[in-house]
Amino acid sequence: MSLAKRIIPCLDVKDGRTVKGVNFVDLRDAGDPVELAWNYSNQGADELVFLDITATHERRKTMVELVKAVARQINIPFTIGGGINEIADADALLNAGADKISINSAAVRNPALIDELAKAFGVQFVVVAVDTRHVDGKNIVHLNGGRIPTEKETFDWILEAEDRGAGEILLTSMDHDGTKGGFDNQFLKQVNDAVHIPVIASGGAGKVQDFVDVFEKANVDAALAASVFHYGEILIPDLKEVLKQNHIEIRNLS
Repeated sequence: MSLAKRIIPCLDVKDGRTVKGVNFVDLRDAGDPVELAWNYSNQGADELVFLDITATHERRKTMVELVKAVARQINIPFTIGGGINEIADADALLNAGADKISINSAAVRNPALIDELAKAFGVQFVVVAVDTRHVDGKNIVHLNGGRIPTEKETFDWILEAEDRGAGEILLTSMDHDGTKGGFDNQFLKQVNDAVHIPVIASGGAGKVQDFVDVFEKANVDAALAASVFHYGEILIPDLKEVLKQNHIEIRNLS
């Protein structure tokens, strides 16, 4: 039996507010993260992801207080990322109520961090987020909210991350992010076919059909989006109804 596909709203948090931009810039306010979390939980979201988008850039630790507030309000799993550089950071977030942590720039700079976290907390706890962009015909890993290109090819890095103990891959196509032109289904399929862990598609959701397409064409385990949910362009119950009509297995509406 195939696992049900997951719908995951993503809340990019800056200075305690939810924000959204296009291609990671031009940020605008999208509301209080705790209120949004509560709302999504009630709408039938399967999980949530919170990313403190300036944590790495500004060398700030992720907000433990936010995690506590969210954990008090919702009963669906949630992942938190941004500025997690060591076991102690992850430990604090887990103790505050997060279900999983997401690492990105820190893992690229110190790949052994993936091994350490997986060993300390278990593979299912560790989500490796990868921001990718096309550069000269190749998919290249970018750091610090997409500001810094690396030498790493995205496909190779994802395989290494899985090998080191990543429990899930959250793959954001920065060329698609915020454009609402659909997910990068071709590359997502290539990655999903190659790994044995769940892949979460991110970057490009603009309409309900984009979710149908990413599940049908790339067969990813989950699809993540931000602005289409934050601004009410897509309501999760409506989205799940259409997925069901397309014979895509989803978790039951709450």
